[in-house]
Amino acid sequence: MAEARGIPLWTQDEGGPYQAIPQPGPSWQPEGQPTRQPHEYVRGGTAKLLTLFRPATGELRAQPVTSATNAVLHPWLQDELTAVLATRPPVAAVDPLAPGRRWSDWDWHDGAVLLDATLPPVRLILIWDNLVGHKTPAFVRWCWERGILLLYTPLGGSWLNMAESIQRIIGRRALDGQHPQTPLEIMTWLAATVRGWNAQPTPFVWGGKRQQRRWRARQRRHTQGGSGAVTHRPLPRRLRRSSAYERLCA
Repeated sequence: MAEARGIPLWTQDEGGPYQAIPQPGPSWQPEGQPTRQPHEYVRGGTAKLLTLFRPATGELRAQPVTSATNAVLHPWLQDELTAVLATRPPVAAVDPLAPGRRWSDWDWHDGAVLLDATLPPVRLILIWDNLVGHKTPAFVRWCWERGILLLYTPLGGSWLNMAESIQRIIGRRALDGQHPQTPLEIMTWLAATVRGWNAQPTPFVWGGKRQQRRWRARQRRHTQGGSGAVTHRPLPRRLRRSSAYERLCA
C-alpha cells in the first residue's frame, strides 16, 4: 500500500551471528577430492550483517560487522537512510495532505494528529523488529524530523520483516558448505554476496508456498460461522421437506 502511494518501504534487521566454524550445506570441490573438515571444534569468532532491504525493488544495503550494538547500528543506518532520502523528492515537493503522508494515517494514538502539525510529511517507512535498542529516543526523533515513519513488528511476529528472508538467502549463498577461519573472512564473503545480489536484485512479494498451502487447506474445509469450527464437506443451507409433511402443516 505504501509503495502504491509513492512512499518507499524499507525493512531493517541484523543478521547473524555467523560463526567462523565449518558450515553445513552443499560445497564444491574437484572430483575425487572429498570435502575435509577439521576434527577439532575451534570457534574463530563471529560476524553479523546489518541489513536494509526494499522488497518492492529488491535493493539491498548491507554492511558486515563484528558487532551490532546501537553505537554501530544507528550511525550506519542514519547514513544509509540519508542516502535513500537524497534520491526522493524534497519535503517541499511532498503534499502533506496526500493519503499516507500524514502521521495520523499510520498511528492510532490520540496524539498522532499533533505529529501532523509539528513534523514533515511521511517520506519513507521503515519496518524493523520490536527491540528496546530500536526505540532509543534520540534515534526515533532523528527519524521523525526527516519524515521517516518507524513501524515495529509485533512481539512474536518478526517473520513479518522481509529483511530476515534476504538475510537467510545471503547467509546461505555466502557460507553453505564453507569453513571460514576468521570473522574477517566471513565479512568478506558476505559483502561479495551482497554485491552479487544487487547486480541482479529480485523483488519480494507476499504469498509463497506457505500461503498456497493455507489456501488449499481452506479449500478443503468449510468454516462454520460463530466459531473456528470447520467441516470437511459443505452443510445444506436448509432441509428439504417432503410434500406430505408440507400438506400436514398446511
